[in-house]
Amino acid sequence: MFSRLIRHTALSLLLALISIVPAYAETFVFTAIPDEDETKLVERFRGIADYLSKQLDVEVRYIPVKSYAAAISAFRNNQVQLAWFGGLSGVQARALVEDSEALAQGVEDQEFFNYFIAHKSTGLERSDTLPEEVRGKTFTFGSKGSTSGRLIPEYHIRKIFGEAPEEVFTRVGFSGNHTRTLRLVEAGTYEVGALNYKVWEKELEDGNIDTDSVKIIWKTPAYPNYQWSIRGDVNERFGDGFKERVKQALLALDDPKLLESFPRSGFVPASNDDYEPIEEVAKQLGIID
Repeated sequence: MFSRLIRHTALSLLLALISIVPAYAETFVFTAIPDEDETKLVERFRGIADYLSKQLDVEVRYIPVKSYAAAISAFRNNQVQLAWFGGLSGVQARALVEDSEALAQGVEDQEFFNYFIAHKSTGLERSDTLPEEVRGKTFTFGSKGSTSGRLIPEYHIRKIFGEAPEEVFTRVGFSGNHTRTLRLVEAGTYEVGALNYKVWEKELEDGNIDTDSVKIIWKTPAYPNYQWSIRGDVNERFGDGFKERVKQALLALDDPKLLESFPRSGFVPASNDDYEPIEEVAKQLGIID
């Protein structure tokens, strides 16, 4: 009799505990395009995971990926529900997942821009446009799937010269990310390259650029870039209103250390419509259909 009472009490306690566990207690997973060195990305996004976990009251995990294509595939296959994309990768990923949305972008991402940089051996100086003297030099993009590492630089090269990059430069390469583009041009491995201005300014601030060896030669016009994108089915999986809670958590992020790691001064609302110019350029260049 006594043992049955104990079992009954234990079962009642177990059922009570189960009843108070949220219906969306599974892990919320996100990733980010590998646009910088992996060690920097892991440090940054583990901090974001901790922040979101507290704000959303669910377990949140960041998983690194090796390429832009891998980030898009993880989003498409529901291995991640949220991602920090560039302009182009966001357009590509959202096209693959019904009702997915751009939620938030950095304040600076509303008017992002690129720097074209050159090694000192070129003798090139900063100018108001990409100078004719880059013709015949060697050139490196960043990642093939990057907005600021490939899409925008190629668009301007074609617009200014009326030719493909391979016709303007003697050798064209893809470094893989913005940090490596900077290092390759700084070392003279490539004479000219293009990278996003945020990486240049952060590396300069940290004292990581030999300004005697590499310099800015042109700043591009502004365009929309990085954003947080979320899958369209998260409310079904994590509970009604979850998408909006994620958005508000991102917009409320004000930790100076986390923001500096991006680096961004804060996040503002974004929508899919903001990235129509990126989609149009990608179509012009044949990168997307």
